[in-house]
Amino acid sequence: MSARQPETVAATVEPASTRSIVALRDRPTAGISRRTLLRRSLGVGVGVAALEALAGMLSFVWPTGARSASKVRVGTLADLIAANTNLPIADGFPAFVPDARAFVMTIDPARGAWLPGVDPTGDGTALNVRAVSQRCPHLGCRPNPCVEDFWFRCPCHQSRYDRLGIKAAGTTFGPAARSMDRYPIEVDRNGVLIVDTSRVELGPLPVALGQPGLIPPRVPDGCT
Repeated sequence: MSARQPETVAATVEPASTRSIVALRDRPTAGISRRTLLRRSLGVGVGVAALEALAGMLSFVWPTGARSASKVRVGTLADLIAANTNLPIADGFPAFVPDARAFVMTIDPARGAWLPGVDPTGDGTALNVRAVSQRCPHLGCRPNPCVEDFWFRCPCHQSRYDRLGIKAAGTTFGPAARSMDRYPIEVDRNGVLIVDTSRVELGPLPVALGQPGLIPPRVPDGCT
C-alpha cells in the first residue's frame, strides 16, 4: 500500500482593492515627521531665547535689589586709610573698593572726616565722601587714578576725570560724554560708609578745565 501524498492547498490571494491601498497610505505611521521635528525644534529654540531675554531684563531692572550684597560696608575713613597705606587716601586720593566695584574718595580732605547722613543722589558733598562706579561711561573700561596728578585716566580711549570723577570737557580729554557714574551712599553716626550698588546715578556733564567744578591736575601730563 503506497503512502498517501499530502494534499497541497493553494492559498487564495485576493487582489488588494484601491480603497484598501488608500487606507494603508493614509494610516499614520509611528514616530514624527521631519516637518514636525523641525517645527518642534524651532519652538524649543524660540522658548530658550525668550527665557534668556527675560532673565537679562530681570537682571537689569532688579540687578541686586533683593540681595544683601547690594549694600556694601566700606568702613570708616580711618579704615580706608589703613587698608591703603601706600596711597595718599587722607589727601583725597581715590581708593578702590573691590566689593563695591567702586572708587571712594573724600571730597574735602581738610575736614578730616566723613559726616553722618544719607545721600541717594550720590553727590556726597553733604557727607564729604563720594563713591563712583568703576566703569568708564564711554565703553565700560576701568579708569585708574594717577598718583602723580590725582586724575583718573581710562586706559581704553584716554577719557580723563578729576579725582572726584568729573569729566574734563573737550576731545583732548577723551570721548566720554559725561562724568563717572555715582552710587547712593550713607554714613552712620560712627562714620561707617555704606555704598548702595543696586542703583546707579548718572554722572554730570563735563566741565571745562579752569572752570569751577573741575579740580585741576596736580601736575601736567601725569602718568603719561
